[in-house]
Amino acid sequence: MTIHEELTGELSGEGDGGAGPDRRKRSGKRRNRIVLVAALVMILVPVVAIGTYLAYLNHVVTDNIKQELLLPAPNPPTDAQGDAIPQPAGTGTNYLLIGNDARPGDTGSRSDVMVLVHVPEDRATVQLIHFPRDLWVPIPGHREAKLNAAYAFGGAPLLVQTMQNMLGVDIDHVAVIGFEGFKRMTDAVGGVEVNVAEPSTSDGYRFTTGTMHMDGDMALAFVRERKQLSEGDISRGQRQQAFIKALMLKTLSKDVLLNPAKLATFVDAATSNLTVDQKLDVGQMRSQALAMRNLRGSDIHFITAPFTGFGWSKDGQSIDVTDWPKMKQLGEAIRTDTMNSYN
Repeated sequence: MTIHEELTGELSGEGDGGAGPDRRKRSGKRRNRIVLVAALVMILVPVVAIGTYLAYLNHVVTDNIKQELLLPAPNPPTDAQGDAIPQPAGTGTNYLLIGNDARPGDTGSRSDVMVLVHVPEDRATVQLIHFPRDLWVPIPGHREAKLNAAYAFGGAPLLVQTMQNMLGVDIDHVAVIGFEGFKRMTDAVGGVEVNVAEPSTSDGYRFTTGTMHMDGDMALAFVRERKQLSEGDISRGQRQQAFIKALMLKTLSKDVLLNPAKLATFVDAATSNLTVDQKLDVGQMRSQALAMRNLRGSDIHFITAPFTGFGWSKDGQSIDVTDWPKMKQLGEAIRTDTMNSYN
């Protein structure tokens, strides 16, 4: 099964009913799988495109992608006693994908999507691990807080440091994607057909239950709404998954991939919204993606970072309770490149 076929097969399951923590736990793995596939496709599509329109699109990608100081200063992951955890050589590469919903001029924004991508040394498979933003964890230099608060406190470097200590693994590279760029990507492919599970009105748009065609502005209003939805942020997360699936399916369609103008416009929109760490250049991205170009659905493994359930912090916040014994097992599997044995 190809990535396109896997996404298509999932489309009919979007927007099923139910509410509350139990439903979150039951359906979370399936929803997370969709956003992780979409994240991988976001990296692969521009690279595949370069193979078709090499000279022009290579120029676009090189000019568009920004590099920033997203990695912390050399600071190895440490255990609970503060001792450095040795990192074996030749055990693959770890990428942290961060999605944030900062509006122009926003400061201190939190990350809405955090995905750790582990590419084994043989590059024959890939593991994508979704970290719920409400995981309750210790943040270096701060007290315990929700995981996405690390991004608000200290940007990508502090989030990286927090996750390195949480897992006991080095994170090699970081990529940040802003939600505003999805508007341009949506318009670049001529709009998308999105399944609306719950009605609402936002920014002058009226969303009704069923499938709706959305342009970029409408899609952005759709994925940002939460106050009118039955489960707030949970329902908003479901909307984001529905939109991302629709965008990826449209992008992978023949209507886009075989249309030079649409594809070039999409690549420009996707890469102009991408910021990577100071050590990751376009050549490395292209080399890694091309090495993974033959991956099929069965080669891509999806995991949700372990948590035991839902609870409340001492200061009254609704949180996801981290399963620390299983988190330690996950970290060891990543660190030793033995994710195939993790369960």
